[in-house]
Amino acid sequence: MLDRRRFLMSAAAGAALAGAAGVAHARADAPANGEAAKLNALFDKIFKTELAESPEFQTGIGMVVVPGSNAKLDDRSPAAEAASWERQRSYDRDLKAIDRSKLSGMDLVNYDTVKYQGESSLEGARFGYGVPGYPAPYRISQLTGAYQGIPDFLDSQHQIEKGEDAEAYLSRMNDFATALDAETGKARADGAKGVVPPDFILKTALTQLRALRGTPTAQTTLVASVTNRAKAKNLAGDWQGRASAIVDQKIFPALDRQIALLEGWQASATHDAGVWRLPMGEDYYRWGAKFSTTTNMTPDEIHQMGLQQVAEISARADAILKAQGMSQGTVGQRISAAMQKPEFIYPNTDEGKEQLLKDLNAQVAAMQARLPQHFGTLPKAKLDIRRVPVAIEAGAPGGYYNGAALDGSRPGAYYINLRNTKEWPKPTLPTLTYHEGIPGHHLQISLSQEAQGIPILRRIVGFSSYSEGWALYSEQLADEMGVYENDPWGRLGYLQSLMFRATRLVVDSGLHAKRWSREQAIKYMVDTLGDEESNLTTEVERYCVWPGQASSYKVGHAKWEAVRAKAKQRLGSRFDIRQFHDAALLAGGMPLEVLENRIDAWVASQA
Repeated sequence: MLDRRRFLMSAAAGAALAGAAGVAHARADAPANGEAAKLNALFDKIFKTELAESPEFQTGIGMVVVPGSNAKLDDRSPAAEAASWERQRSYDRDLKAIDRSKLSGMDLVNYDTVKYQGESSLEGARFGYGVPGYPAPYRISQLTGAYQGIPDFLDSQHQIEKGEDAEAYLSRMNDFATALDAETGKARADGAKGVVPPDFILKTALTQLRALRGTPTAQTTLVASVTNRAKAKNLAGDWQGRASAIVDQKIFPALDRQIALLEGWQASATHDAGVWRLPMGEDYYRWGAKFSTTTNMTPDEIHQMGLQQVAEISARADAILKAQGMSQGTVGQRISAAMQKPEFIYPNTDEGKEQLLKDLNAQVAAMQARLPQHFGTLPKAKLDIRRVPVAIEAGAPGGYYNGAALDGSRPGAYYINLRNTKEWPKPTLPTLTYHEGIPGHHLQISLSQEAQGIPILRRIVGFSSYSEGWALYSEQLADEMGVYENDPWGRLGYLQSLMFRATRLVVDSGLHAKRWSREQAIKYMVDTLGDEESNLTTEVERYCVWPGQASSYKVGHAKWEAVRAKAKQRLGSRFDIRQFHDAALLAGGMPLEVLENRIDAWVASQA
């Protein structure tokens, strides 16, 4: 029901938990009885079992429960994958054995949320390829694979305070080589079924793999991290020499084998971008869209929603552009011209990138001061702003968020891709900060992790439509707070971001259901948005390997807008935005239908 990848992704992109103030819910001090007791016991069992099975999960949330687990990485073998599927099926059976009709309040929300997540993950088992339990068809791509995440995981999440921590780090380096070979083997098996990435995905993945492989041993993140951190802690030992030996003797050869597999595919790889060409490909996309949006919207409905919203947001952007004296050309052309103004571009130098990061931190501080007027509860976790690691910036998204450790040992982190500062004109940056940082992902995820009163399982389970919808709603909320007052260019940057998410609906369904080419998708986004082609190329290639995920943003945003509008209409003058946010955020990550039910219950309690 709850594969480890989903656990880890949830913690990074939408963890939450229940317990909203002013709403009937299961209290931490009230003993659960009957079916509710069975439900909570099952949640406890699932969490403890999956946590024990995943050393990376334990490190990621700061809860090491198995002695020695911090010296291991997750088991990526076919046998471990099969065992994970069997556990998920058993959880599903146990959950369905509980009588839902005897649950109420937050117990009902918890049941419906976990049931939906488990069933949506298990639905992917029938395809027999790709990342288990998540709609990502290629084991190795520019965004999937151990090579893409483990070096940064070891550098940013594996703590080194004493000698045994550094020894555990070296042990995990050995496991990294094993993980690479395991994924190479599974990718080869998928390839035999006809599941091979398009040629352009292979090219980008190989660029990143070769960058990792081509870095001098001592300069790799893997070696430099343990060397520098051990030195900073005055830990005796030849950490650089020992780490270098592992890289040279084990990791580099494993990377060579992975590179050879992808190179072998290149000559005959297709240029077709969508998953429609894969085994049961049309069904795979429908599953991906359902999994990510938590709705039953058809590809055609997603496509039409995107076209409609692009038109609506374009009209708003057009009005701003005309007010600034820019009336010639398409909206996209005029946005492009506006964003290329020299005063909006940071120098593409180390100094320019450092200044950009300073400005982002200033935006976070300014937003922090506004939050108490709109939120009853604020998170304790701190927020760091970091560059995407250079080794993976070629294929990485423009920005993303990683949640803080549950034990408070590591802050939340908002990453921005600085491969080319021209991709980040100054008017586009505030809305990115509000999306990835506050009041977006960092606020929502941190509140989830810090809340009390429900099973911990609900804290680390997330849904893209809920979390990404919230992040888009946060961009809108920032505008409503007045951050763009007397700043038309900043508001234009916000509208460009909103329109960007609307184009995703069009392009995601276009690629996977309407058989658009990569080039057709890129041209549509460039023409519509006026953004840098390099940035939009990365985006389109992302949609190719995560079918459905790109549609979750605007579908989720539409639901957040709708539930707030409905609550305001019903409560009138009694509507309190702070209480609404608490009710929605502290109730946990959930499917959109469950969110609507939750807010309906809150409204009823206010009446």
